[in-house]
Amino acid sequence: MSSTARGFVKGCRALMAPAKAAASKSSSSSAAKPKPRSSSSPKSPSTARKLSAPGGILKVSPVSPALHQFLGAPEASRTDALKKIWAYIKLHNLQNPANKREINCDDKLKAIFEGKDKVGMLEIGKFLSRHFVKTS
Repeated sequence: MSSTARGFVKGCRALMAPAKAAASKSSSSSAAKPKPRSSSSPKSPSTARKLSAPGGILKVSPVSPALHQFLGAPEASRTDALKKIWAYIKLHNLQNPANKREINCDDKLKAIFEGKDKVGMLEIGKFLSRHFVKTS
């Protein structure tokens, strides 16, 4: 009976041996250090972008007369305009208390949002984009 027990133990050890070897290989490969980045080029593309003028939603562009009257500036970036609109909404407590995603427009906001009484949060960007004059 002891010989069968020994055979079983030897068999289990044989089955477990490759698993231990594979585990030791994977732990040693995860301990490998990543290659350090070389900074041989003085100007990388990411630094060149930082030095250039802002673009996209950060670009300052002329606005419509209605938005100019609201903002008090003839030019603005989309992010600045949106920040000022949200500051105005919060200052005058124009969010619907029951549904925070809905804005109750007063006369100033109606001029920007095409005369609508209520505007959804996600519609603000759509209405705002119409007030930016496209320039080349």
